[in-house]
Amino acid sequence: MLWVNLIMDTLASLALATEMPTSDLLLRKPYGRTKPLISRTMMKNIIGQAVYQLTVIFVLLFVGKAININVKAIKKQPRASKI
Repeated sequence: MLWVNLIMDTLASLALATEMPTSDLLLRKPYGRTKPLISRTMMKNIIGQAVYQLTVIFVLLFVGKAININVKAIKKQPRASKI
């Protein structure tokens, strides 16, 4: 768990350190305690992405056999030899 924590903290700090702060951002007042963490736009994006992913998963689950991808035939194809 320590490695996961180190990796995630390193990536987050790099993301924050690579973008230069603007004067508008530095002069902005902090958000209040009663303000929601997830805005309406973020919630729309989260719900939209969830609906999209569920749609793709259910299409593959219920209609996947109708697509009829023959994986065994693809694996048996000879590869080009390296010379």
